[in-house]
Order: sequence, then structure tokens, then C-alpha cells
Amino acid sequence: MTVRQDVHSAGIPVLCQSCEARHRGVCGALDADQLVGLAKISSKHTIEPGVELIGDAETVDSYSNVLSGVVKLTKSLSDGRQQIVGLQFAPDFLGRPFKVESAINAEAATAVSLCSFPRASIERMMRESQELEHRLLKQTLNELDEARDWMVTLGRKTAAEKVASFLLMIARNIDPTLDPATNATSFELPLTRADIADFLGLTIETVSRQLTRLRTDGLIRTENNRHVTVTSLTRLAGRSGA
Repeated sequence: MTVRQDVHSAGIPVLCQSCEARHRGVCGALDADQLVGLAKISSKHTIEPGVELIGDAETVDSYSNVLSGVVKLTKSLSDGRQQIVGLQFAPDFLGRPFKVESAINAEAATAVSLCSFPRASIERMMRESQELEHRLLKQTLNELDEARDWMVTLGRKTAAEKVASFLLMIARNIDPTLDPATNATSFELPLTRADIADFLGLTIETVSRQLTRLRTDGLIRTENNRHVTVTSLTRLAGRSGA
């Protein structure tokens, strides 16, 4: 009996065949030979919630693709205060190429699965592959666009719109396999109410009131304070002021 090989997986390392980063992330810029080389020096590992992945001003030795889960990015002030400045989801690239020290704190907000590789190796591949460099530049520009959009959310939107925008961002990004055409989805909130309030520039009480209003209006259902079901992404987008 002849075993037929999938042309889309021919030559692709087993480590990479089911990886979302290979299709939608930076690794999508690599050919089969480059993926084989990267797979030889890569390692997959799972990080528990609350574990710091990289600290501010720490030397960067490796980069990672986020395979699942949510990474919380924070900036620290000299007196110890912190501000959540972003969230990363699969298949985001964790790290800033050609930067020796981290300028941000990255922490696992949920259980996070990562595929990590040495910094020197990926930077060498960037010099050799224009497409890889282009992918990383495109992701950086996307992150810049998202940061600008979030500035509008924080600076101009009402409390109700802020909470709806946050839930919409989680709903659309937390599951990389979610069908874009889906209009309902469920997920575990990756942040505590206190973290959500910090991220949105609101009080915990205001966040709780807005979640209650969304639940009363039938846009969401909640269980155990953390499990959220969005009944209509279209209606939630309407509430977000987008």
C-alpha cells in the first residue's frame, strides 16, 4: 500500500506541522529547510499562570512564538508601580529582534505554551531571509496600529465601550482556531477584575457594573466570575463603539 504524503506538510518537521505560527505567524515566512533548521534548536514548553517570562532590562537570550494562552505585557515605574500595556495571543512573536535588553515585562496571564529559539539564530535567519524580516516588520506595525487603537479606547470611549472593547479583543484572539465567521464564543477571562480595571483605566466596581449590564442585556453569560460566553460578537462590537 502506498502512503500518500500531504503536499502541504512535505518536508515540514513534525514539531511544526500543527503549529498555528507556521501558518499565520512569523514562521510562515520560512521554507521547509529553514523550518527544519529552526526546529532543531527550538523547544516547546508550557508556563504556568503568573510566571514571569522576561523582566524589564533583562538580557534577551531567546525569542518565542506564542502557541496558546495569553501573555500580559507591563511597564514598571521606579517606585514599583506597574501598568498593563498590552496582551499577546497565539501566534504572536514574543521579543524584539536586535534588542539586547528587554524594555518590558512579560508574564503568563494564563497557562501559556511557547516555542522558543535562541536570539542569535533567529537574527541570523532574518539577515538571510527577506521574507522573515518582512513578517516581523509587519507584526511590529500591526502592534503599533493596535496600540494606537487602544489609545483611542482609553482616551475617548465610555466605560461601557471600554469593557465591551476588552471582551471583544479577548473573544477574537484567545482561540487561534476560532472561525472568523463565528458570532458566538466562550472563553476564560485571562485577567482578574483588578487587572482588567488597570488595563482599562477604570475602577474594579465600574468594571463589575459594566459586566453586569452586558449580562442583563443578554450580550454575555458568565460562570464562576471568569468563564464568559459572548452570545453575539456583532452586538458586542456595536457596544464597543467600533
